[in-house]
Amino acid sequence: MSDAPRIRATIGRTAAGLALAALLLGLAAAHEIPPAKRRSGFDQMAPETRAMQADDTANPGMLWVQDGAELFSRPPSPGAPACTACHTEASLRGTAARYPAWDEGAGRPVDLEGRIDLCRTRHQGAAPLPREGHDLLALTAYLGHLARGQPLAPPTDPRLAPARDEGRRLFETPMGQLGFSCAACHDALWGRRLGAATIPQGHPTGYPLYRLEWQDLGALERRLRNCLTGMRAKPFTPGSAEVVALTLYLMQRAAPLPVETPAVRP
Repeated sequence: MSDAPRIRATIGRTAAGLALAALLLGLAAAHEIPPAKRRSGFDQMAPETRAMQADDTANPGMLWVQDGAELFSRPPSPGAPACTACHTEASLRGTAARYPAWDEGAGRPVDLEGRIDLCRTRHQGAAPLPREGHDLLALTAYLGHLARGQPLAPPTDPRLAPARDEGRRLFETPMGQLGFSCAACHDALWGRRLGAATIPQGHPTGYPLYRLEWQDLGALERRLRNCLTGMRAKPFTPGSAEVVALTLYLMQRAAPLPVETPAVRP
């Protein structure tokens, strides 16, 4: 008999946890953010952080943009063509707003980092750059900066539909030991507080971006890894099909917000 209150309390806590999880999932499904209500995380930042992003002389991410512009015009090795042999800034303006996209040769969707590496291997005879390494971040930031201010416009190519659907599934599925989903926070609870921080809608408008917490520039997959680790879930492999699928869905979910690269975040 003495164990009965403890057993009832345990059952009650379990039932409450299941009810909370069901509530969060229901809220996420019911509160998908319509285009007219989509907001960049820029809107929720402190005035001094917004000022840092808006001023190119104060924005730390511009250091990577400058390095990317230099890499863009420099051959990766003697005798190899530079990116400028095929592309101009004008021809690439807005490109970052339209990725991930379908690659004919690979027969699959690729993100912007993947496109850069495919160009290197196919047309420059160069090795792929390490994911999240300085040079790939710099080139991606440079291309993102060329698209700054343009609305995100993910392709409508029907071949992308399976990957986009998979990205949505990953966004809405509870993961890890805590059993949270991305949607439970960023669709259902955005604008509320998590500790001292305001929960953003989680739109990838500014990547690669400079995060003050990191004191570094980072790609979207770095942020995804941080979130998954916080949920006590296994992070995705960098550049994996899961990363590309989730990025594809997030770009659609954020459209038509403008590109901010390189954004600054707390």
